[in-house]
Amino acid sequence: MSKPKVFEKPIGVKDYLPEAAAKLRSIELKVMQCMERWGYREIITPTLEYYDTVGMASSTEDKKLFKLLDRNGTTLVLRSDMTAPIARVVSSLLREHRFPLRLSYHANVFRAIEAEAGRDAEFFQAGVELVGDASSESDAEVIALAVACLQAAGVEAFKIAVGHVGFLNGLFQETLQDRQEAQTQLKDCLLNRDYVGYRETLKALELPGSVQEELEGILRLRGGQEVCSQARQLTGDPVAQAAIEHLCQVWDVLEAYGVSEHVLIDLTMIGDFSYYTGMTFEGYAADLGFPVCSGGRYDNLLTQFGRPAPATGFALKTNRILEVVGRGVAQETESRVLIVYTAANRKSALAEAGALRAEGHAAVETLLVADDRGYEQTEQADGSVIVRDVVYRSVIEFVK
Repeated sequence: MSKPKVFEKPIGVKDYLPEAAAKLRSIELKVMQCMERWGYREIITPTLEYYDTVGMASSTEDKKLFKLLDRNGTTLVLRSDMTAPIARVVSSLLREHRFPLRLSYHANVFRAIEAEAGRDAEFFQAGVELVGDASSESDAEVIALAVACLQAAGVEAFKIAVGHVGFLNGLFQETLQDRQEAQTQLKDCLLNRDYVGYRETLKALELPGSVQEELEGILRLRGGQEVCSQARQLTGDPVAQAAIEHLCQVWDVLEAYGVSEHVLIDLTMIGDFSYYTGMTFEGYAADLGFPVCSGGRYDNLLTQFGRPAPATGFALKTNRILEVVGRGVAQETESRVLIVYTAANRKSALAEAGALRAEGHAAVETLLVADDRGYEQTEQADGSVIVRDVVYRSVIEFVK
């Protein structure tokens, strides 16, 4: 293997230049402010965690964890999500705090990937965890908050698809009770949105016609509240029926929030079926193939840390949101000011720069020149000025 060149980076990581970094931070700030207005308090956890605790409790496949050894030979991991670290904190440092707990975060997370296009090994998340409330109200709250956060971030067109792992678990248990391998294969197809593979797997199982028709029927269970009544007719399994009832209750609360227009019920939505225990959802922005947010209920996770409690939450992929809201956005120049000065006027110029910064101007730059011919500026139609390829709202001169 050849040695990397000095300007090369590992696969799956990115550099964010100043304009993109500013937009990303702006998205994060708006989202975190939105979460705060809903009563969620920010928490910060370490980038490194123990593999035997947080690493094993994570929803991330073991092969996708970045592992390393500390000086004592103990295996550590770079955090692959924020839910497991927060579960650790809720079960330890916050153990004496009463439920429900509303916690928020923004952080970079890491997942080892294969060399395939469009996948990130490091990405940025902002999200919430609502711990200690098992009700449909709490599930609806996190979905409604996800809608509010996407709107706050500037995403104009999006849909959130909501499902429930209990529906598929109940349906498959009713129709494929003694065929666990077949259940897993079908769930994997749904998890990967491989509907062609799902149909082919069904055919290969050589099921009775009525059963095959029933299992194919779930692919059509996408839409509004009417999906609930359609699903009730598809199966009589009590687990599946309870899941549908829960989703109907969630939908009623979402209507009360006034956000149901952004939501659709999708009973093929399963999330990670080894991790989620109930409602699960994903948010998709127009013209972007990857989800910009995902979440759901995970009532078993905190048991692994010794404090059993129901929990629900979601994560926004803020770097993916950047791909959506960053398109065609004009460079922000409202507060950028350049002060140009000669050595003889240095004291006055730097005093002016300090005064403007104290007044709250976001960006005040200074430029030392030999005389008034020591630099070039180009005025724009909107009144802004370009100096050395940078756009400024105004230029203040101390060159006489």
